[in-house]
Amino acid sequence: LGVDSALSDIAFQPQALEARMGQSGRRLFRVPLDAAALQRWGAPYLHIHRADYIAVLAKALEQAHPQSLRLGAEVRDYHQTETSVTVRLADGSTHSGDVLIGADGIHSIIRTQMLGPEAPRFTGNVAWRVVVPVDQLGEHAPDPTACVWMGKGRHGVTYRLRRGTLANFVGVVERADWTSEAWTERGNKADALADFAGWHPTIQTLLEAGSEFYRWALFDRPPLPRWVDGRVALLGDAAHPMLPFMAQGAAMAVEDGWVLARSLSSEQTVAQGLNRYQAARLDRTAKVQAVSRDNATTFHKSTPLSQLATYGPMWLAGRIAPGLIRRRQDWLYGYDVRKA
Repeated sequence: LGVDSALSDIAFQPQALEARMGQSGRRLFRVPLDAAALQRWGAPYLHIHRADYIAVLAKALEQAHPQSLRLGAEVRDYHQTETSVTVRLADGSTHSGDVLIGADGIHSIIRTQMLGPEAPRFTGNVAWRVVVPVDQLGEHAPDPTACVWMGKGRHGVTYRLRRGTLANFVGVVERADWTSEAWTERGNKADALADFAGWHPTIQTLLEAGSEFYRWALFDRPPLPRWVDGRVALLGDAAHPMLPFMAQGAAMAVEDGWVLARSLSSEQTVAQGLNRYQAARLDRTAKVQAVSRDNATTFHKSTPLSQLATYGPMWLAGRIAPGLIRRRQDWLYGYDVRKA
């Protein structure tokens, strides 16, 4: 799509991966990224605001295929034959094509028709999100790193966006009194501050400075048995919705898109292309889902003994063998989608 130059103008490259204790701020480990990521994984480690990334992709699509993007079109169902697939929209209109890609998110209409309704499991975790300009945070602005703050029954993640001008905070708390999965629903500052009362000033300052707070309940979903139905395939959250504890939901969708395009263009038939895409992506995304699920337990150790048993080795590795921590990420960040 030719988006590299546009991304470089708005993305941010963190200096390091970090883990800290949420209340004391004590650093468990710090692993340099910048040049090290490029050397080890063949590409820089970048943070980009999702809205910015969507805008870049939308602009590239418009330039390549003008007026091909139609917004506000709600798909109700699909029907296919041996030669085409047709979608019916909420307004009653229909549209036909060679392939239908259900990239319609965690509540996918396409997935429901393909595989039936699902019953996701509530994890007992609720996520907060708030974004604040860095220049409003003073001396307590989060470091320019990708940092996870771990604590009893909760954790937070801080990182920067838009070339370092915005601080993003995602906080996950174990609680059962909020079960809405919609990530656009508002919460309030008082509740967010109460959830992270007594935490490090970096977290407290960021929450105090926030003006818009969003929170949503986290539900877990097992890997799907298949993503393909004839000329129809699923992509992104519609295919493999995952918990946010690896920060890989959008990244997996981007990988899906690349493999899908290559598979359809390299195989003789639509069916062959979609099945090749599915075969290339099932194991990879299932592993990311599993590790994301496990991280919730790692981040929320509640007793001093469990914290020592889990975080002690992290602290030790960060001081005597930082390369070990980086190697444990090779399977994720060193993955070359061109070879899938």
